[in-house]
Amino acid sequence: MFDKLRNLWRADETVRSKDKRPHNLFEAAAVYVAACADDDQDRADEATDWVSPEALSFGVSELACRAVIALARERDESPTDVARTLLGLPAA
Repeated sequence: MFDKLRNLWRADETVRSKDKRPHNLFEAAAVYVAACADDDQDRADEATDWVSPEALSFGVSELACRAVIALARERDESPTDVARTLLGLPAA
């Protein structure tokens, strides 16, 4: 019984120690964008506290670029066409 409690306490300690490590801007951007896509405002707000607004903006921009490039390759389309389609804009 005590072993189970000790193991649970250690697991909880591990989770807490992971939460104390600093988050990088790409991790913050990934969590922020995923939270916005899931309509999880609490998680999005949490991610905004991890880095400066400028760093988060840069991370979100980098994530957007990488996502558009990946989709363009997957669809065999230009990044411009993919970006316009995702935003609901007419073809250029």
